[in-house]
Amino acid sequence: MMRRFSFSSLLLLLFLFPCLQPSRAAEKAQRPLLVGYFPQWGIYNDPPYFVKDLISSGSAQLLDQLNYAQGFIVDRRCAVADPNADLNRTYTAADSVDGSTDNPLSTLHGSFHQLQELKRLYPQMKILISLEGKASAFAEAAQPQNRVAFVASCIDMFVHGHLAHGTDAANLFDGFDLDWEYPHPEDVVNYLALLQEFRRQLDADRPGLKLTIAAGPSPRMYHGVDFAAVAKVVDLVGLMNYDYSGPWRSQTGFHAPLYSDHGGNADGTVREYEDAGVPADKLLLGVPFYGYSWKSVGAENHGLFQPGESVHEDRPYRYIQTIVGASTVYRDATAQAPWLYDGNTFWTYEDPVSARFKSAYAQQHHLGGVMVWELGEDSSDGLLLKAVHAGLYDPPAQPQPASQPIATSGTTK
Repeated sequence: MMRRFSFSSLLLLLFLFPCLQPSRAAEKAQRPLLVGYFPQWGIYNDPPYFVKDLISSGSAQLLDQLNYAQGFIVDRRCAVADPNADLNRTYTAADSVDGSTDNPLSTLHGSFHQLQELKRLYPQMKILISLEGKASAFAEAAQPQNRVAFVASCIDMFVHGHLAHGTDAANLFDGFDLDWEYPHPEDVVNYLALLQEFRRQLDADRPGLKLTIAAGPSPRMYHGVDFAAVAKVVDLVGLMNYDYSGPWRSQTGFHAPLYSDHGGNADGTVREYEDAGVPADKLLLGVPFYGYSWKSVGAENHGLFQPGESVHEDRPYRYIQTIVGASTVYRDATAQAPWLYDGNTFWTYEDPVSARFKSAYAQQHHLGGVMVWELGEDSSDGLLLKAVHAGLYDPPAQPQPASQPIATSGTTK
């Protein structure tokens, strides 16, 4: 039987042996993380979205980790997905992180140089390259005869910084986020083996390099992948807790509910991954910064769960925010999920109330934190990200009250 120590004895032990005291590193490891994806294509938006907007919106100081989307796989090797956006675009003083025009003699411009400047201002922020692309490209790269060389090419390009001939940026990226959507049944063994090879080579290169994955709304989508084994080699599993409903359906619904009796929901996804062997502190709850709409929706139940004509285009919160005044905001009493309905058009989306409620769930359930897709879809003042941050570190004591079992009407501020 283990002997019990008195409180005074424990204090004496900690005084005599300070190594037994919790380290600052251990305390920091227990803190939930806020992870955001940065869109490579943001420079082509109207208005464009630049790295410097992370600073002007107040978002940069809130982020623990930035996943730059995206890197590609070409011919079983890692590749820069968009050289114009990543390496070549010349930034003016008005668009740059440090307020200066890019030096024309420099070998590196583009968003990667802006990330360098961001890292100088926020050295505690981890920046990962998110590898995305076709499932077939992942499957080929993960084959036993290809995976060692493939992983080596990724580390050489994005960690050692050999981005292009004559263009180097060592130590810009702190690791990799893999988004393989999705392995087929014949890929199950290679999926895990690829992650293990990344872990092996990253650890051999230098300590502290990160490996994370983006994971679908259910582990069943992976045809028997051993997620307990996956969890042993990755630092975080970012759950894509969205697209539970959308324009592929002819009935309105919530696309990212925390709780729901009408199909998939984020709480159910979290529980599935925990049951599959992923520790809670390695799970990131996914929060989307975009929404979907249907038109020609009937008025019953304020348009919720009603037939409608889906609009096959997602729109960012920064747009949805501008139309809130022309509609009524309704809110699910349990999940705090909002929807808009104006008598014809229905929107499902995330707002500051639901975003904060979700991140408070992550904090209260001792998850690893929250990941958001994606930062360029937020308002110009970073309203959603600030709400997520508040929920993680200053969670609301209770959900916003509702006067009806299904929804409350009236515009929510």
